[in-house]
Amino acid sequence: MADPMTDDTGAVPRHRPRATAPHRTPHTVLRFLAAVVMACLAALGAASSAAAAEGDDLIKVFVVQDPAQSGGQLATLESIAAGTLGDASRAGEILNLNRGLRQKDGGALNAPEEQLHPGWILRLPPDASGPGVQLARETGNANDTSTDPNGAAGDAGAATGGSTVFAIPLAAAVAAVVALLLALVTAIIVSRKKARAVYAAGMRVVRKLGAPARRRRRLMLRRATGRRFAADADSVRRAYGALGELSAGGGRPEAPVHGLRVDDGGVTVWLPSSSAVDAPWQNIDGTRWRRTAAAVGWMTPAGGDGATTSWAAVTAACLVRVGTDTDGEPVFVDLSRLDGVLSVTGDQAVARDVVQNLLAEIARSRPDTPVTVLGGRDGADALALPGALQRLPRVEAPAAAPATGGGTTRAAASRHPVKGLVVLAGTPTERETAELTALCGPGGAGWTGLVSGEVDGAHWRWNTDADGHVDIPVLDVRLTVPA
Repeated sequence: MADPMTDDTGAVPRHRPRATAPHRTPHTVLRFLAAVVMACLAALGAASSAAAAEGDDLIKVFVVQDPAQSGGQLATLESIAAGTLGDASRAGEILNLNRGLRQKDGGALNAPEEQLHPGWILRLPPDASGPGVQLARETGNANDTSTDPNGAAGDAGAATGGSTVFAIPLAAAVAAVVALLLALVTAIIVSRKKARAVYAAGMRVVRKLGAPARRRRRLMLRRATGRRFAADADSVRRAYGALGELSAGGGRPEAPVHGLRVDDGGVTVWLPSSSAVDAPWQNIDGTRWRRTAAAVGWMTPAGGDGATTSWAAVTAACLVRVGTDTDGEPVFVDLSRLDGVLSVTGDQAVARDVVQNLLAEIARSRPDTPVTVLGGRDGADALALPGALQRLPRVEAPAAAPATGGGTTRAAASRHPVKGLVVLAGTPTERETAELTALCGPGGAGWTGLVSGEVDGAHWRWNTDADGHVDIPVLDVRLTVPA
């Protein structure tokens, strides 16, 4: 019985590798590309060497163009002097250098009022420069002259005497560029994957080299945002005014605001998907509502009987600016709705900046708020507390039952005034986790925890990256963090 894995006809078995025709590898193509480039450079170098060998005879000249090529006007001595020497009054110098020199058409320049002919090659002073200046080489007939204005016969030298224009071999440079492009196309066709890999590696190198400068620019912008927040009290006032409009009063229930964005055109708020508000607020999507600045006064509750109905909610709220969005506008969150611990993970330095900025915001809006600082198992340096906050020693609190679950949001939170802050840099130890639970967890002392690290059972979880951004999943936004 024949073996099904073999072929008795003498054909090559399927599992045996077949010999393939040799093909040009990417390394061969690169070697060919290098050879082409070297040949082009050698050709250009030879031309440059030849020109340099005769450099002692080079002079600067101006070739008179046909009016059809120069905008309809024939060049004059004054226009040439103005364009190449920067001073029309130096036309006499050009006349003296070219007086009596025979041109290719047999004519010669003998007086300043004579009309120049297209194709004439006029000598220029050594300091001439500009787009119309070219290099020329003496041909040995520099003394050829034509008839002077008085009719005296000059030397009947060759019509081609005087000087010859010398130009850089542009065709060779174009040929080199074309050859380089053809070689690159060939390399891409032979091995597109290799080309993509080389391109990606090159781009990674470029990005890596430019990373320090980009980080410095981003850090400067983030520091500018921090200074702007410190000096901007108007956006805070407007945010609290909008919060008061949506508070309970006048027979309407409170609309729980989780975030606000304030700009010159109005204010945007984030509400639960089950909540809705009346005009002049307009729904943007499932959770965002927008009201223009001209729709109603900032501190007048819509449909209410004055600002007094909103003061209870405004007093309980603790609005802080987390950062700016892509338009550079500040975005607020209400820490009174945290009801537990905020865990900021990701890039450690940026996570510290997030917590540091929240402390600065609280110090500006709620000075003398008590703060207790915990350590952390990773030995991270403690966060610097603003002087307006009241630092307390370690607060002892009765242990509470540990919270279950994790993720972005542990459960629906109710408004809980910020009594005090528990601040921690890094991942908490087991003891510190128990302290956080006792002080900030359900049934605890009612404090608010701000941690730049991973915490089990955190109510809010934000994530940062090295570019200075923080993602807030509950609002579905990415913000730039002040530094």
